[in-house]
Amino acid sequence: MKSEGPDLESMLRRVMETPQDFLAEPRLGASAGVGVAAVVGDLWRLLSHRPGPDVLALGAARGGSGDRNRLAVIMLLCWILADESFRRQPPSPEALRTLLGEGAEELAAQVTAAKFISDPHRREELVRFSLARVGLRPRGESVAQAQDRLTSLSSVERARVMKASRAAEQRAREIREALARKAAEESADKWTRE
Repeated sequence: MKSEGPDLESMLRRVMETPQDFLAEPRLGASAGVGVAAVVGDLWRLLSHRPGPDVLALGAARGGSGDRNRLAVIMLLCWILADESFRRQPPSPEALRTLLGEGAEELAAQVTAAKFISDPHRREELVRFSLARVGLRPRGESVAQAQDRLTSLSSVERARVMKASRAAEQRAREIREALARKAAEESADKWTRE
């Protein structure tokens, strides 16, 4: 997030105006639909990079239960990254690969692609997440402001905090149960001695 990127409002508007082609059903196996690998390859070329087999594999169907949503999220990310501002100063291939790979999986595990279009908070999360993953922050924001806003919106972060909270609660429950057992054992020992 060290570099300043495009204006947040223009990117939010871009997401709201996502063309139907990028909202269509992704191809899963032999089914009809958009070939997401082709969309990823087109984005790579648009940003002056050469897509290799590893890049095209990012848009390939894997057959998992969340595959449709992951591919739909990748198409949205490709639409965001096809903006003129990214063409003038393209993100590195490594940053793009991380965003379209791990980043898309993280987002898809938490939110449906359709919700990134319809919900204003999820739309902002999608834009901020995309910018952050390619090392940018919205124009006019400091690094701290951009990070704070992303953290407050992040469904991925919220899921991580909830998981940590559940683990801490489970650990506290185990400790309480162990203390109760120990107190019961000590009480039984004391009763036996008397």
